[in-house]
Amino acid sequence: MSYDDELERIKMRKLAELMSKKERPSASVLAEPVELTDSNFDEFVTRNSFVVVDFWAEWCAPCRAIAPVVKELANQYAGKVAFGKLNVDENPQTASRFGIMGIPTLLFFKGGKLVDMVVGAVPKRVLEARISQYV
Repeated sequence: MSYDDELERIKMRKLAELMSKKERPSASVLAEPVELTDSNFDEFVTRNSFVVVDFWAEWCAPCRAIAPVVKELANQYAGKVAFGKLNVDENPQTASRFGIMGIPTLLFFKGGKLVDMVVGAVPKRVLEARISQYV
């Protein structure tokens, strides 16, 4: 087998991998928290019927502790609940608008309206209980 044949085979395999990923964008997008900014926050909250937004910062240890829980919940509730993450250091306008004083803070929106809030790194069961009240 020549070098060109091997290169062509690798290119075709990579192309097939990329094409298979493109066929499933909605499943992977819904199963992961969406990175939110000051500019896309309102559109995300109003476009989805039920939303949980994690307000966090890179330097915040409790934020890093709760991040895997938020990711698990996003996967678990894919198609029912839209999850977002907003970095308060990079997006101070939205954090200020909602009076975020401590992080992590999770805000719950139903029909575009704020309906609940959890401050601090809480166990997964606490977040599941809050979500089940609204779903």
